[in-house]
Amino acid sequence: MRNSCAYIKGICDIMRRSGRAGALQYVPELTWMLFLRIFDEREQREVEQTSAVGREFTPSLKYPYRWRDWAAPDGKKRQELQKGTFGRFMHFVSEDLLPTLRNLEDKPGATPCQKVISEVFSSVEKTGIDTERNLLDILDKINELSIEQVDDTHMFTLSQIYEGLLLRMGEKNNDGGQFFTPREVIRAMV
Repeated sequence: MRNSCAYIKGICDIMRRSGRAGALQYVPELTWMLFLRIFDEREQREVEQTSAVGREFTPSLKYPYRWRDWAAPDGKKRQELQKGTFGRFMHFVSEDLLPTLRNLEDKPGATPCQKVISEVFSSVEKTGIDTERNLLDILDKINELSIEQVDDTHMFTLSQIYEGLLLRMGEKNNDGGQFFTPREVIRAMV
């Protein structure tokens, strides 16, 4: 747990430096990025598992909208965008990636998973990160996270991260801390 919390703290520091001053501003941005990172890792595992038993798996996202394509440092789409003119990467994220993800549910034959992705992105209009360099730094740090780093006592991968964020928001006299209940108290209540 400490491993992923340290990474998240570093990501939050970059977000604060990039104009997302408080947790109420950077948590929504961090949420969609983490969602795509974890979702891509899970779909990669699904591909491996189904191919191991001779079945096919149809991914919910295809090139260039998978994390590994546009966000991972060695991603084909990211490499292509970074070789282009300055600002091309930010333009792709705000004008292509996010609208595509938001509108997946309108695609003929949209799967339940694609509809969930659409719902997650329904209120994400564009990235609020101020510069391409800061966005790339954030993506690089998120890319270092792995499901294996997450404590398996958490029902959902993201819950571990949010517990840490809520705890920190409460320590800084921020409104978000009012929603934090220590895990030990939850266990005692249950």
